[in-house]
Formats: sequence, C-alpha cells, structure tokens
Amino acid sequence: MPPKVKITKNDIIGAALELVRAEGADALNARRIAMSLGCSTQPIFSNFSSMEELDDAVTKAAHEHYLGFLKKEAEKGEFSPYKSFGMAYMRFAKEEKELFKLLFMCDRGGKAIPPTADFEASVQMITDSCGLSREKATLMHLEMWVAVHGIGTMLATSFLELDWDVISTITTDIYQGVRARHMSEEGK
Repeated sequence: MPPKVKITKNDIIGAALELVRAEGADALNARRIAMSLGCSTQPIFSNFSSMEELDDAVTKAAHEHYLGFLKKEAEKGEFSPYKSFGMAYMRFAKEEKELFKLLFMCDRGGKAIPPTADFEASVQMITDSCGLSREKATLMHLEMWVAVHGIGTMLATSFLELDWDVISTITTDIYQGVRARHMSEEGK
C-alpha cells in the first residue's frame, strides 16, 4: 500500500489563500479547503487548533504577499520610494481584489491597529524627504493613506476604472497639496 500523502500547514495555508483570492474571505471554511486539497478536513484540524487560527495564518500570508507588492513596486524605480508604496497599495487593490478586501476592507470591530513596519517606513520617508516633525509626518501619511485607500477601494470593488497615469497624477496632486500645507505650518 502506498504511503499517505502528508498535507502540511503550508499546503493548507496556500489552498486557503487561493480560495480567498478566487472567491473572497466568506468562502473560507474547512470543507472548501479540504476539497481543494483532495483530502478530508482532518489534516486541517490536525494542523490548526481552530478556524480562527487558520484565518490568522491566511491573513498573515496575505499580508506577506502584499509586502512583496510593495517591494516589487519600489524595485521598479519608476516612482520615489514613498509614492511607490502608494502605487503598490492601489495596484494590489486592483490585481488582488479579494486579498485587498481581506486586509484593508474588513470590520475591525473598533480595535486599535498597531503601526506596521510599512506604515513606520512611510512616515520615516516623509520625515527624511520633507524635514517634517514625526507628528506632522504621521498625520501627512494618514491623510495620504486615506486618499490612496479611497482609490484602492474603488479599484477593488470595480466601482471605477482609472488609467494608471491618471492615478499617478491624482496621487501626486494630493501629495503636493498636503505636503505644502504641512510644510507651511512648520515654517518650511
């Protein structure tokens, strides 16, 4: 008799991530994942103590994929490092609609979100390039994130199709306006 094929934790996370990509986070359940792996639900619950633990692992994997988008966009060198983060965020929304929704369009139940490494890096880029205080740079980044998130949401929901040149122009215009205001407030 041939040995049983062992389904690993990474296999399960990969299958779950693909399921979310194809059908959205609401499609994520043990039976659907098992079906895509061609196994019973037993390996899923042998590797994860609960669906909540699996959901957390899938969200973490989706975030790692998102960070890869940031890195790839920055490596292109088409935009400044700060703008490349915003462009990557919006490109992720358009190309990975369901993963974007999972990460950035979910109900957080009012929980505070601790700053992420990419958020901190963005604030530091503003501080370095504009000479703004950390407090002003944080506010400026929040303002930019709200604008970029709005465009990203429209792309992720197919509410509005925009050309990338138009998106780039809009993003630059908003950045320049917000930057000018903050710099004048700090006397720069």
